[in-house]
Amino acid sequence: MKAEKIREWSEGELKAKEKEFADQLFRLKFQLAGGQTDTLTKIRGLRKDLARIKTILRERETKADSAKKN
Repeated sequence: MKAEKIREWSEGELKAKEKEFADQLFRLKFQLAGGQTDTLTKIRGLRKDLARIKTILRERETKADSAKKN
């Protein structure tokens, strides 16, 4: 997923997607450990998407904090 597309989402959507991706990642890790799946590339993709979402949320948080200080 592209960062430009993620930046278009509202903060509520970002938080919902963050929770959804974290849950998916959790389930996939258990499946991988149990030998039920071989989707290592999907796990890597989810980790990267989750990191992008967290980064964008943090950027917005710091931008709001700096706006309050000024």
